[in-house]
Amino acid sequence: MPGTVTHDPPPAGGARPGRPLIVTEDAGLLDDLLRLCAAAGATPEVRPALPDQRGNWEAAPLVLVGDDAARRVRGAARRRGVVLVGRDQDDPGVWRRAVEIGADHVLMLPDGEQWLVDRIADVAEGVGRPALTVGVIGGRGGVGASTLACALAVTSAREGLRTLLVDADPLGGGLDVLLGGETAEGLRWPAFAASRGRLGGGALEESLPELHSLRLLSWDRGDRIDIPPQAVRAVLAAARRRGGTVVVDLPRRVDNGVTEALAQLDLALIVVPGELRAVAAAGRIASAVGMVVRDLRVAVRGPYAPGLDGREVARLLKLPLAGEVPVEPALRRSREGTAPPGAAPRGPLARFCKEFWERTLVEAGGV
Repeated sequence: MPGTVTHDPPPAGGARPGRPLIVTEDAGLLDDLLRLCAAAGATPEVRPALPDQRGNWEAAPLVLVGDDAARRVRGAARRRGVVLVGRDQDDPGVWRRAVEIGADHVLMLPDGEQWLVDRIADVAEGVGRPALTVGVIGGRGGVGASTLACALAVTSAREGLRTLLVDADPLGGGLDVLLGGETAEGLRWPAFAASRGRLGGGALEESLPELHSLRLLSWDRGDRIDIPPQAVRAVLAAARRRGGTVVVDLPRRVDNGVTEALAQLDLALIVVPGELRAVAAAGRIASAVGMVVRDLRVAVRGPYAPGLDGREVARLLKLPLAGEVPVEPALRRSREGTAPPGAAPRGPLARFCKEFWERTLVEAGGV
């Protein structure tokens, strides 16, 4: 199992893609480390001792030193990202050797395999700041939550951010239809139903349809299948590691799979029309969602019933007001195809989404 020694981890934005370096002469240990690198999608450089070229030691994003080689790397320049790997759980001298070579972590196989696979995959992908992940859910049916989710994603992509839009509602009409891409090539949710553990973020992104400069994970037109919670967790975690923004269109029921999606969110928007019955219905949904999502805000849509406005709806729900979502009459099917929500940069919906991202990205410290 892994254990921290003395050094701070590298900063989140400082990871560099590249080849891990393995230093060992232990054939059995090398076989295990090569297997774990393959599982993480990385091709390592292997040396029995310190590389002849000093730059190889310093430039590798991650160095895995076998316990047999600790003595041979004592004179190496101190750097971050060094892991001492061994097998003997009861060897008290391993911590001393780790300090001597400046290791960040001590890891014992086989207990620490999953941790090591994740760490290797991180450096292979060049992981930095995780994506700002926003969920959108309707306070009642037909309120336009999917439209807002699409508009947020389209606007994010237009602003130059890496953007992934996730359709988490198998009973919805399909976000690919809203984006005019139901025939676009790429994988849909059923292809990921068996996913477990860790998915490569780059491989996920490249496998999905690209529409309007964003990537979309939607449903196919086949029979409905249940996506296990483990698969939802694996897919969204991979999406977040790519950075940028992730927008998730959520169903109004909260089952195990939806709970996994909610757990990945940085914030959620519940879309509520200005009607008393809708506010009452939204209150029940907000109560369930709020048990998982710490930052839940309300986006209100008019027209309003007498005595209601956006602030009053937010007060009744006891939630922060994210804003009042405008109606965009120009959203309609034309002969040329479907104009996706938020496609008109100067339209009221696009302006709302742009202002939302500007505020939220500042709150999050950038992406």
